Amino acid sequence: MSESNSSGGLTEYITHHLGHNSVQLVGDGALGRFNLDSWGIGLVLGLAFVAWFAFFARKATAGVPTKGQAFVELVMEFVDGQVKDTFHGDRRSITPLALTIFMWVVFMNTMDLIPLDLPSFLVTHIAGAEAAEHSHFRMVPTADLMTPAALSVSVFFILIGHALAAKGGMGLGKEFLTAPFHAHGPAAIVLAPVNLAMNIIEWLVKPISLAMRLFGNMYGGELVFMLIAGLMASWVTWVPGILANTAWAIFHILIILLQGFIFMILTVVYIAGARESH
Repeated sequence: MSESNSSGGLTEYITHHLGHNSVQLVGDGALGRFNLDSWGIGLVLGLAFVAWFAFFARKATAGVPTKGQAFVELVMEFVDGQVKDTFHGDRRSITPLALTIFMWVVFMNTMDLIPLDLPSFLVTHIAGAEAAEHSHFRMVPTADLMTPAALSVSVFFILIGHALAAKGGMGLGKEFLTAPFHAHGPAAIVLAPVNLAMNIIEWLVKPISLAMRLFGNMYGGELVFMLIAGLMASWVTWVPGILANTAWAIFHILIILLQGFIFMILTVVYIAGARESH
């Protein structure tokens, strides 16, 4: 195979694996597309997390815990400790939210460790090679921008709810017009539009940064796996490809856990900030 053909083959391979099983709901652009694979896997993983923790919560005993119960308690204590260090108010509703975000994001990120060609392999043996060639199924919901964006928008509305609960509508509106430049007299009127613009930017940056950080890391990690898979296409580079894939998978475990932790802890930090007065 020539170098150009090899490059074209790898490009075609990556393009195929970046495709989604989706339906177009509105218009012709990406914003009007609903990715069934990301939604389906995210839903199943969310339900799996709820079922797993609910099972051990019902089976919990005061005596010596089982290994499953001990693991669940360890995760909950870890998350609660992080929330306690970050949020200094009533955390009875914050800890469950943080636990859900952390475990759900970690579950979705972990799908990146599943072999890239597993969906195609299954479709090939069930429906044939031609169906596999024209089918698309991405296994990592967080490598799809729509999933981190949906999570971040949800966090954004949660922040608004906490801000309104802590300050009320009038208090929040006053803060938007007076902070961060707490001027008095005519200067307060002049600086009100500046304060409003800065506060709007500050609030919008939070969900955007949450979404782009998670998406960028997981999308980049997925691309690295695809590039390494290209090494394994030839018997000459098959062994180096296996070694590179193993090394990247081990390192990627850290990224999987770290991105879940960052998304969780930033959400708690943002909630604490939304409840505080400037």
